[in-house]
Amino acid sequence: APMASACPRPLFLSFPKSPAPPLAVPSKHHPSATASLSVSTRARAASSSAPSPSPSPSPPADGVGPAAPTRGDVYLGRQLAAAAAAGARARAPEEDAERRRRRKEKRKALAKKTPSGVACCYGCGAPLHTGEEGSPGHVEPATYDLKKRHNQLKTVLCGRCKLLSHGHMVTAVGGHGGYPGGKQFVSAEELREKLSYLRHEKALIVKLVDIVDFNGSFLSRIRDFAGANPIVLVITKVDLLPRDTDLNCIGDWVVESVVRKKLNVLSVHLTSSKSLVGITGVISEIQQEKKARDVYILGSANVGKSAFISAMLKTMAYKDPVAAAAQKYKPIQSAVPGTTLGPIQIEAFLGGGKLYDTPGVHLHHRQAAVIHADDLPSLAPQSRLKGRCFPANDTDVGLSGNTLFWGGLVRIDVVKALPRTRLTFYGPKKLSINMVPTTEADEFYKREVGVMLTPPTGQERAEGWCGLQGVRELQIKYEELDRPASDIAISGLGWIAVEPLGVPSSDPDSSVEEEDGDSGELHLRVHVPKPVEVFVRAPLPVGKAASQWYRYQELTEVEEELRPKWHY
Repeated sequence: APMASACPRPLFLSFPKSPAPPLAVPSKHHPSATASLSVSTRARAASSSAPSPSPSPSPPADGVGPAAPTRGDVYLGRQLAAAAAAGARARAPEEDAERRRRRKEKRKALAKKTPSGVACCYGCGAPLHTGEEGSPGHVEPATYDLKKRHNQLKTVLCGRCKLLSHGHMVTAVGGHGGYPGGKQFVSAEELREKLSYLRHEKALIVKLVDIVDFNGSFLSRIRDFAGANPIVLVITKVDLLPRDTDLNCIGDWVVESVVRKKLNVLSVHLTSSKSLVGITGVISEIQQEKKARDVYILGSANVGKSAFISAMLKTMAYKDPVAAAAQKYKPIQSAVPGTTLGPIQIEAFLGGGKLYDTPGVHLHHRQAAVIHADDLPSLAPQSRLKGRCFPANDTDVGLSGNTLFWGGLVRIDVVKALPRTRLTFYGPKKLSINMVPTTEADEFYKREVGVMLTPPTGQERAEGWCGLQGVRELQIKYEELDRPASDIAISGLGWIAVEPLGVPSSDPDSSVEEEDGDSGELHLRVHVPKPVEVFVRAPLPVGKAASQWYRYQELTEVEEELRPKWHY
């Protein structure tokens, strides 16, 4: 019994699941509390000092035995890693410099966009000012102060736009081709620079092309302005095509030309700003594809951008009150290239996003770049085109050895042709067509330029005329005699359809083989002003007979799916 009482009783400790309340500090009157605290402390210390299970040893990374790398391999690996790191450090400054250069270029391009705080003329986009009188954007000081006081500068039309709206030919682009001298307010290069920021914008591009001058107004390097933004292609002025033209043939011809030019577009639309044909389809496409982005109307000078925007606003006004309000202050329309001198912002969409009319891209290879500003209206067709045939059906005159003058702008020498070859001219009716023997052509042109052969109009302009210095030899081959061989398109003017057997034969017994012989080509020599370009293209299917000779492309299902769809 004495031995049993000498052994201390074992303590059994239990730990509750919930946190225990804080321990009270034991007092000297409760020795049992002191004993339990010391025992629990010893138990925690013992549990913390217990050895934890050691992790399983990982196998050596380099292997063992014969497969292990030698000291030389290890040394070589270290040297290669060090060289790679040094090369990366050396390239880093160059890559950083390239990134800085790109960021600087982007900021510089975006800075060219007209700041939102600058008030611009709603007719041409030129910044408003009260300085040099007669320059684009000039406003009378009293009018400027009054509108500024009432916060109405967005409703101001500059003096130049007022003259343009009344039919005056007031050019603001100097130093470009045959534009008159004087104050060179804006250059064609400056207008191009104003569009350089577009490639850095998130936008939807609506590219306009004139069907009368398809090749001359196409802007083949459109990606220089549009960047990677999606493009909707709009063909304008289809109401000017000859009567009874099948638009199905025209749409297929345009799509084939676009595919041949390797331009990736969302869709193609045939439109007329005057009769509003196809405008609804373009609006529907824009509303579907813009996705809260801004919409930019892009195209060459005088392609009809301002007229197209007016037609859009007129059509949208029936359902969109924002577009209806924008109709009051819309861009000015004029035959003068360079009417629009800066991006014009238009509040046109109810669901967000803005519409921009942009300056026209001036192309030096069009006829508008070489003639006087007062003669520009003569290049713009005002009514539906009608082909003028030479020779006519009721004449037996052959073209070989003769020269045709299209105003004072184009000369065509027919060196070799079939007896029944016919040339059909499609272009402005104000330009007369005259035919003389080639031996008398030089003297006839020198005597009649500015008089019968206009433009240039008047003796004074004829004396300063640059002449027809550009000459292009054309060898036009043909395989089928029942359809045009090709078109000769004159940039900025129109086109000429070449038909090997266009004149009906008066002799029913005549043989085509006898007329043709062993030749399968026509030889023409085309004279134009120096910078103007001449294009030889597949014949444009216009007129009633075109639906019979035009052949649609045979495509597979995959090719049909990849081709852009066209609408009108």
